[in-house]
Parts: sequence; structure tokens; C-alpha cells
Amino acid sequence: MREYIGRALGYLNPIHLVGDRQATIDTIEPGSIMVSPRKPIDRFDVAAITEVLDLATKIGAVLLDSGTAATDTQHQIEFVAGVYGLEDVDVDVTYNTIVVSARRGATLPPITTMEQVYYRSMDFTRLAEIDRLVRRIRDMALTPSTAHRMVDEIITAPHPYPHWVATSAWGLMAGGISVLLGGGLLGALLAFVSTVAVILVNRRLNRIGTPVFFQQFTGGVIAVVPAAITFGLSERFNFDLSPSFVIAAGIVVLLSGLSLVGSVQDAITGAPITGVARFFELLLMTGGLIAGVGIAIQLFEHVGIYLPTITPGTTFPAVELPSRIFAGAVAALAYALASYAEKRALPVAFVGGAIGAAVVAVATFTSIGEVVANGIAAALVGFLGGLMARRALTPPLVVAVAGITPLLPGLAVYRGLYGILNEQTVDGFTWITSALAIGCALAAGVTLGEFVARSLRRPQLAVRPAWMAMLRRNRVHGRFPVGDRRRQVMPQRPRPSR
Repeated sequence: MREYIGRALGYLNPIHLVGDRQATIDTIEPGSIMVSPRKPIDRFDVAAITEVLDLATKIGAVLLDSGTAATDTQHQIEFVAGVYGLEDVDVDVTYNTIVVSARRGATLPPITTMEQVYYRSMDFTRLAEIDRLVRRIRDMALTPSTAHRMVDEIITAPHPYPHWVATSAWGLMAGGISVLLGGGLLGALLAFVSTVAVILVNRRLNRIGTPVFFQQFTGGVIAVVPAAITFGLSERFNFDLSPSFVIAAGIVVLLSGLSLVGSVQDAITGAPITGVARFFELLLMTGGLIAGVGIAIQLFEHVGIYLPTITPGTTFPAVELPSRIFAGAVAALAYALASYAEKRALPVAFVGGAIGAAVVAVATFTSIGEVVANGIAAALVGFLGGLMARRALTPPLVVAVAGITPLLPGLAVYRGLYGILNEQTVDGFTWITSALAIGCALAAGVTLGEFVARSLRRPQLAVRPAWMAMLRRNRVHGRFPVGDRRRQVMPQRPRPSR
């Protein structure tokens, strides 16, 4: 029993939490490790060089498709090529194109491969599988042909969960966000129903090739309909409902699939072209969402249903603090589940969401402001999420995105839109600007937290004697009980020479 308790306490040790099991991207930072020693590929062997470059670009395409930053994608492509003996390579990662070129000296033309990323998919299991494949390429000396086959299996594999599980998770996420913003159980139920409808309709539109802008527009319209109809009935049957929290929850769900973190991270880490392209896509998709919500509000006003004015106050009693933190944690877990994250990543996403929601909720009782509070919360999520992702062997991107998703400024976007549509232009654009600032603070905070976690290494402790390390290994493997000192052979001290 003492042994099991000791092991459990050991996992709670901060030093053990940091550990030496780092995320793959942590271990391939420039200068952090040596490339695996392999025989370099002959520069005249065009087929072998092409095979390695094609493998590296396939891996990079999956990473870029999953929302990984352009700089991290570039580092992993260079790492994979270097493991197989191609060190002199040039990698160019843009918004939807990856170009890798291998130099073969001054007298031979370079060999170049290119891969295009046509779509963005939220499949965190696929990202984790690629993460493990890169580890296996590094540690197990996989041949390029074997790695090619494994990449193809990862790309063509079905989602780990049925569609109804992911759809229900999106609805659960919207319900949690509604409670986090201050809505009640009825608002959470409406948010669940409207979000499930949005996901089902948009999935059908996506299958027939509808552009994402019009999918966002349709989702914005559907997000308003249940809340507005129920609010109209509440005035007739005399029950309370805050439709703004329901609509804001739907807005957050529709914003969550966009590459906010990747766009700001690209701009910060030295990939401005890709960052600008991703950010423009974010603004365009957000514009489609705002247009859908605005047209739906105008249509309901024409039929006599006027949504209530939104007050700028965001304070709430302290007794609601635990429920809001729990709602934020549930929303983060639901987002990870809806994005097909592995089971081992779900508890980490839950903790990340709880941390972010707790910081923002506590900050409402201070005067630091929403932008600063969200930035601090995101930095903590990125830092602690990066450390916890090491222990769970999960890419830090999964924890970071899931942790900050409940904090996306859906309510600020809706307030700004409501003000613009109701002749409160200054207040409306002020809230839209605030939403943009909060989004940038979230992305920048996550980037900072991940950078600090990536830079943190296990502290160097004093070197133990060899006999003490041997006793510790025997105790861990159960070769003798912890308290049995008779079987522990202590080394004899050497006698001094006369």
C-alpha cells in the first residue's frame, strides 16, 4: 500500500509533471537534439530522395490541415527529412501549399515536391497519430516505404467516434457555454438543440460542396431561430429566457472551427503571409456568421418579435463561480470530443477549460479588464496545457485550442451586431473591436504559454550514487518490499590503504 501511495504522490510532484516525456514538437526544436544517425542518401539517387520528400510533405499537410502553425509544420518537415539523411532542404509553408526542395550540390538540380491542403478538418486523433508516427520515425528507424503506408492509413482511417457522438458533443459544448455566460437550464437546452441543427445542416451543405462562407451564414440564421421563437412564447406564457446567451453560444460554436490560434501564432512566430491569409479567412467567415445573425434578427422584428436590449454588465454573484467554472470545463471537454480527440486527451482538455474559465470568472471581480483577463487565462492554459500534454502524450495544440474555445468572444460579437442594427453604431463597433481584441489576446496568450512550456526542461538534480539508483529501480519493479532492509545489500566502503 505504501508503494502505491508513493507512486500516486509522485505523479503530483511538479518535477514529475514536467518530466522528460515531451511533446514531439518540443523535442525537434532547432538545436534541442541531434538528428538520428543514418546513412545519408546518395545525391544521385533521385527515387530515394523523392520518396523521403514526398513522405515529409504528406506529414506536413496533415499538420497544417489540423491547424498547426506554419513554423512548427516547417520544423517537423525538416526533422523528418533530416532523419532519413536529407539535411540540406528548403521548406516553404504557406496558407494551403507546402513546397520542399532538396539541394544536391552546385552541379545537380534540386529535387522539389509540393503538397496542397484544400480543406481544414478538426480531427485531433489524426494529429495525435501523426505525432506518434514522427516519434517512431525518430526512435524505431522506420523505412520510408513503411512510413508512407502508415501515413496513408492515418489519412484514410475513419473518425474514431460516430457522427452522432460528435454532433451531441457540439450541442453539449453550446449548452456549457450558455451556462458559462450566465444562461439557465432552459437556455442551455435551447443552445443544445439549435447547435445540433446547425451541425446537421452544415454537414449536409458541406457534402454538396457549399462554400464555407454560406455555411457560416446558414449557421448564423439557425442559431437565432429557436431563441427568438422561444422568447416570443415566453412573453405570452410568462417564463424567463435570455436569448442573447443562447445566440452567443451558437456564435462561439461557429467560431470555434476557425484557425484563430494558428493565424496569430503564424504572425508572431515569423510566418506573416500565412498568418495574414488565415486571419483574412477568419474575418471572412466571421462576416458570414454576422450576416446570418443580423438578417435573422431583422426578419423576426418584421413579424413582431423584438429581442431584448443587451446590457453591458458582466458581473455575477460569487455563488455562481463554481457552476460557471464547471460549465467552461465541460465545454472544453465537449469541444475536444467533437473534434475527435483521443480519450487520453479529454481529461487534459477538461482541466484546461477549467483553468481558463476560472481565471476569467475571477477577473470579473477585479478591474483588470476582459482583454487582459483573457490573455492571462490563455497563457496559463497554454503553459499548463503544454506540461500536461507531455504526460498524456498529446499534442499541445489539442489542449490549447480546447482550453480557450469556451472563452471566444461570442457575446461581444452579438452585442456589437445588436448595437449596429439598433442605431447604436458607436457602441456596436466598440463591442466588435473588443471581440477582436479578446480573440487576439487569447491566441497570443496561448502562444506565449506554449513557448514557456516548450522552453522548460526538467531541473538538473544532484547525481545519485549508482547503488542508490539500483535500489530505487528494484523498489519500483517490485523486486523486494520497500520496508525490507535485510535484502538491500549496501556496498562496502573501501578500506584505506596502509
